[in-house]
Amino acid sequence: MIFTRSRATAAVASGAVLLALAGCASTDVDGSSASGGSSDVSGGTLITYNSPESFANFGALLEQFGAENSVEAPSDTKNSGQALAALVAEASAPQADAVYLGIAFGPSAVTADVTEAYKPEGFEDIPDGLKDPDGKWFAVHTGAIAFICNTEAIGDLDCPTSWADLLDPKYAGMVGYLDPSQAAVGYSVAAAVNLALGGTIDDFGPGLDYLTKLKANGAVTPAQTATAKVVQGEIPILIDADFNGYAAQYNEDAPLTVTIPEEGSIQVPYIAGLVKNAPHPELGKKWLDYLLSDEGQATLAGGYVRPISGEVPDDVAAKVADADDFERAEVVDYAALAAAQADFVTAYQAQVR
Repeated sequence: MIFTRSRATAAVASGAVLLALAGCASTDVDGSSASGGSSDVSGGTLITYNSPESFANFGALLEQFGAENSVEAPSDTKNSGQALAALVAEASAPQADAVYLGIAFGPSAVTADVTEAYKPEGFEDIPDGLKDPDGKWFAVHTGAIAFICNTEAIGDLDCPTSWADLLDPKYAGMVGYLDPSQAAVGYSVAAAVNLALGGTIDDFGPGLDYLTKLKANGAVTPAQTATAKVVQGEIPILIDADFNGYAAQYNEDAPLTVTIPEEGSIQVPYIAGLVKNAPHPELGKKWLDYLLSDEGQATLAGGYVRPISGEVPDDVAAKVADADDFERAEVVDYAALAAAQADFVTAYQAQVR
């Protein structure tokens, strides 16, 4: 969830370091077609950056969209930072039609002027704070920072349910979270505990004090995705996005539980947008329409993420945190959180690392 700088190049550098039924009636904000290449959508290829098959059920999303529209829709393995960097590098000759990013990168994409204003049907139902007012990006799903616990790796211990639990010496050396100075989810973890313990976006003191104590209790902070480490028991308790835990629990039959901490947490939304001057803007629009459609939202939910509109399907709802538990995860001012990132990283490196 890390982004921000006031200039496009800084936004890209920050991102790189840190990491909808098809055919619904939708219009650009001014009623005209987006500028760009061909409007032909038959027999073409949708290029959407940052769409790995194994994440948020993108494999099924792309397969459905391609079949319903008779187009190719390949996956793309870039992460958010790499996708934004590619859009900026290709700005004079865009290669992608749409992009999918962690919400922190949305304002950076606007600053870099690489996304086009477009509001699919359903845009107005997305809560403020989870969309750009002009439609240059909008959330398509969300999740929550949670504890992913390997029930076998912790032996006879109970899985923790609160931030306070993690400081107990009985969990010494068992806890991990991604390095918040390098990874978006790691920064989200820091923000979540800080707000849960009484801090604010302008005051990370409580969070820094907590992370200092957590380190003293043996916490580890890998730089890259650590879901495999919790599945293998190398990190018995991982603080991460809940949907990563659910996917491993149900798709890999891993001995995991996922718990949103009792004191509170934050949501981790992901967004999509139309690439400015896209080679196939009408196809890009149809993809964005699809993501916000009932079908697209239900398919996303199959990846154990929370759809931004509509209900969680019953078969998925039975496997994830119920609505009351999920309410402990707040929607925050993500732009303000991003603006605080640089100062946080400096303080984190000095106090915790």
